[in-house]
Amino acid sequence: MADDVVRLICPNLKCRTVLSVPGHARGKTVRCRGCGARIRIPRLSAPKSVPVPPSAAAPASGAPNEQPQG
Repeated sequence: MADDVVRLICPNLKCRTVLSVPGHARGKTVRCRGCGARIRIPRLSAPKSVPVPPSAAAPASGAPNEQPQG
């Protein structure tokens, strides 16, 4: 994906310039044209798996506090 563009905001609170850098710059350091701050462009990470909470894994056969009557 060398064609993608990474858009981010300069972390310098006095600058806050929106930067657009090419995708091949991921993992490298670039310099803001507005203030000269050095900014590390984040790498593209794989999507992380989201753990399922135990309450979501319970069967949805009724209300959670419902007890069988017998």
